[in-house]
Amino acid sequence: MMKKAIVTGPSGAVGTSLIRELIGRGIEVTAVFREGSPSRDIFSDVPGVQTVACSLDSIRQLPRLLNHDYDAFYHFAWDGTYGNERQDYSRQAGNIVSSIEAARAAEGLGCTVFIGAGSQSEFGRSTGKLSPEMPCFPDNGYSCAKLAAGQLTRLECEKLGLKHIWCRIFSTYGCNDKPYTLVMSTILRMLKGERVQFTAGDQIWDFLYNKDCARAFRLAAEKGQHGGIYCLGSGQTRRLRDFITAIRDAVNP
Repeated sequence: MMKKAIVTGPSGAVGTSLIRELIGRGIEVTAVFREGSPSRDIFSDVPGVQTVACSLDSIRQLPRLLNHDYDAFYHFAWDGTYGNERQDYSRQAGNIVSSIEAARAAEGLGCTVFIGAGSQSEFGRSTGKLSPEMPCFPDNGYSCAKLAAGQLTRLECEKLGLKHIWCRIFSTYGCNDKPYTLVMSTILRMLKGERVQFTAGDQIWDFLYNKDCARAFRLAAEKGQHGGIYCLGSGQTRRLRDFITAIRDAVNP
């Protein structure tokens, strides 16, 4: 039974939803924010949540800052997730190192399970239904680093005696989503009555609500198998253009 958990990258849409999911289950949470993060106050008045400042490249120092009585370590923090930063190979390589250091910090804090946030982009360009058994052919710096982080943290956790879980997030939407994501930017522009343009939108997409994604992460820690790779999606795929027209019909027909 999970009683205390650590969440890095807690200000993102999934991280925020996960923290609310955990405290709703009576699980105490320590949210790890980067030094000087303007988002640190978002949980200041939320019972059951404490915050600590620690930069991504200093994450190994967490056992010096906190008690060693945690159960689960959720690692969401990642540098360079959008735009040209995804192709900054030095930055992405740094994410691999910090993920391994996060696994070591988890062991130092008494955790028994390490849960990492992977991405559907680890698969690369694929056709057909995606599954954990499919081979991965990542095609950019971000996806290569995510795949490597998942594999290397698993090996590190095996050395340290921790259960390792890797959850590949497909596409999410909901509260606290960033304004530049496809769903939110489309909603905001349509609310303003702006003309929006897209490609043909024939890609097959799978969106999952943030709260459902958070529940899946909680269950992965509680019930997941060591070495398990879990694809987090709704399982109900549609063409991207169908999602866009559904947004249009709901927001501004």
